[in-house]
Amino acid sequence: MHVCTFEHLGQAQIGVLRGNELVTLSDKLTLPHGAQLSAHQPMIDLITHWPAVRAQVKALTVALAAGAPADLTLDNVHLLAPIPRPGKTLAIGLNYLEHVNEAIVGESRTVPEHQVWFPKLANAIHPPFDDIVLPRASQMTDYEAEMVVIIGQRCRHVPLERAHEVVFGYAVGNDVSVRDFQKRTSQWTLGKSFDTHAPFGPWITTADEVGDPHALEMRCWVNGELRQHSNTRLMMHTVWSQIAQLTQVMTLEPGDVIFTGTCSGVGAAFEPPKFLRAGDTVRVEIERLGAIVAHCVDEDSEA
Repeated sequence: MHVCTFEHLGQAQIGVLRGNELVTLSDKLTLPHGAQLSAHQPMIDLITHWPAVRAQVKALTVALAAGAPADLTLDNVHLLAPIPRPGKTLAIGLNYLEHVNEAIVGESRTVPEHQVWFPKLANAIHPPFDDIVLPRASQMTDYEAEMVVIIGQRCRHVPLERAHEVVFGYAVGNDVSVRDFQKRTSQWTLGKSFDTHAPFGPWITTADEVGDPHALEMRCWVNGELRQHSNTRLMMHTVWSQIAQLTQVMTLEPGDVIFTGTCSGVGAAFEPPKFLRAGDTVRVEIERLGAIVAHCVDEDSEA
């Protein structure tokens, strides 16, 4: 199933999709003990209550397939980030050997001994088709195609062999990175957390529909030029090992977001570098998960 967060007539809502058709969920689900989906974070509530409502959402999808009328279509809504304000957004760096090995001017890199983690802060979360803002503070904004994982339940100390049990679903992401800010110190947070620099979506594809997340083709185009092409099977640290590592440190909660790393072909690796410029269009596509597309605009020209 594909579940999404969208805005219609000025109101944020959640829905389930089949093709271009959408059924709203907030007014149709019966939650345990008379609970209702939060108006503030309905997608996190949906994920939290998923074991109790999954069959109801599936029935709505089946009804759509059988010809039941849709509430809306994608053409008349504005898709938001599936989780507009995650409790945590964590990203792993240097998780594809080909990206570790690609030559980037001024860097000498080896395979890290341990998983490399950094946060992307809440201000960076961004809708899947909205403009990426290129900051006035830098001319070195880069793209990174990544698969995104959405956590489905509160968990701590998850063993590797059970990590799949805590995943709600997957999405497409772009870990937009401001390279000069990223390289100024050993801590990457500032370079990874500019406004609009964590677009993801266009929806969440539930884990049962994806199957093995380590067998998906991943591509990124800039202005129609294929820049990145890989497969999630080439991750050095699987989704399961990422979850096992993170939950040694912290409690993961429903709706937490994990960016799982990028492959080779980032703009900084070209000679000369191909950083993003105003007017560029970036498309990231992952097999079975869909695609996100963004135009780039300068900060000073932002409406």
